[in-house]
Amino acid sequence: MTTHHLSDKSFSEFGLPEALLAGIREAGFDRCTPIQAGTLPLALAGRDVAGQAQTGTGKTAAFLLATFAHLLSHPSNPDRKSTSPRAIMLAPTRELAIQIHKDAEVLGKHTGFKLGLVYGGTGYDAQRKMLEAGVDVLIGTPGRIIDYFKQHIFDLKSVQVMVLDEADRMFDLGFIKDIRFLLHRMPPPSERLGLLFSATLSFRVTELAYEHMNNPELVKIESEKVTADRVTQKLYHTANDEKLPLLVGLLRHMDPHRTLVFTNTKGGAERVRLWLRANGFEAEVISGDVPQNKRERLLHDFQTGALPILIGTDVAARGLHIPDVSHVFNFDLPQDAEDYVHRIGRTARAGASGDAVGFACEQYSFSLPEIEEYIGHKIPVERITAELLPTLTPPARGAREDRDRELGREPGERPARGRRDERGRRDGRSGSKPEGQRARRPEHKPAPVLEKQPGQPTEAATPVPPPAPAEKPPEARPERITKAPTEVRKPRGPLRRKVETPAIG
Repeated sequence: MTTHHLSDKSFSEFGLPEALLAGIREAGFDRCTPIQAGTLPLALAGRDVAGQAQTGTGKTAAFLLATFAHLLSHPSNPDRKSTSPRAIMLAPTRELAIQIHKDAEVLGKHTGFKLGLVYGGTGYDAQRKMLEAGVDVLIGTPGRIIDYFKQHIFDLKSVQVMVLDEADRMFDLGFIKDIRFLLHRMPPPSERLGLLFSATLSFRVTELAYEHMNNPELVKIESEKVTADRVTQKLYHTANDEKLPLLVGLLRHMDPHRTLVFTNTKGGAERVRLWLRANGFEAEVISGDVPQNKRERLLHDFQTGALPILIGTDVAARGLHIPDVSHVFNFDLPQDAEDYVHRIGRTARAGASGDAVGFACEQYSFSLPEIEEYIGHKIPVERITAELLPTLTPPARGAREDRDRELGREPGERPARGRRDERGRRDGRSGSKPEGQRARRPEHKPAPVLEKQPGQPTEAATPVPPPAPAEKPPEARPERITKAPTEVRKPRGPLRRKVETPAIG
């Protein structure tokens, strides 16, 4: 790893407690990254901070060190219950929460704080028991945290530090209502330290910061300078049916020891996986359809090099702290320019170098001008040669059905669209509804039969209404007796429009 991305500031200059300095030394850190140098002095002075930084720039260490230092220097309330965490750290994805917890274990090893990790998809009872036993620092995803909170397993009355990581992603995934729910149940901003980090400090993110934080200081590290400077970017203009052969051809001409492939849909990711495996590449998909224990195993295999190729959508672009990613393929160009920066930011992390290859196909090339405007330069275009378009071996018959069974779907069932929240439920914006809630198409009612009356023109035929459903006839109203006292007028039948025969001549 190179050190060109580091600042001139050393961690020893901040007056951190020895317990934290010991953890920093064991983690192999000495000098700060720009985001650490910009945010740590403010946070250590007790100021709220809203920082703009990508994953992989050292922001996790920044808010962990600030949190631990604040808790060490500010003892908790003597009346605090064990089930009242002193700090809470919220992350939008399970993988990011897991990574924060791993870094916290390293940096906070000598602090004596009890760490707790909660996220959806696994370990419900084990996480519940852990919370009941009490934690000092609670790390997790919003959905599962709210689930336990509403069961009164813990409370937020003693929170001294609040950390919100990847705030812009919280908006994208629809968690912002959950975030506001939790923030309103913590002590007021003036009584706690607030730390917010986001890839972009958009209007909605800064509005959230000023609403729920105590006059936060804004620290910006431009995303283009963070992620794109050391990335070698290439672009291929390709037809839709050439994308898979081109991907295989490029992988055969390079060393894909740790490669990320991004698609815009989960169905597209599954298709790429089938074709890569059929042509000799070990590849797997990480998505919400994959069980949590398998997701963690896939990430571990990818990080250790046992799995060379990992395929995913933009959900996987955030929060994955994977060192030494050699190549990033944008199999589908993202429709948002910021997502392009997030994707290529998986390589060239922490000052290293890497390659990012994009396919500008017929379907997604419309987003290319916006991407190039956002990063501030044209992406170099490469020529497609015949040797980069090999003849592919199609997936074996039944491979797709076997994959569906592996993921617990019916063979031939398409992957459901729309994200799952951390409680396993799909949102209402997209995706299928439960069987009992699906909107049904109204039944088709046959048109009324036309009965032609004698001596009546064809176009003036009288419609015969369909038979009325069997139901209790309405009670006959008493009529004024005019002629026969015993005669009762019968209920009137359906009204018929009187049609007169047009006069001729």
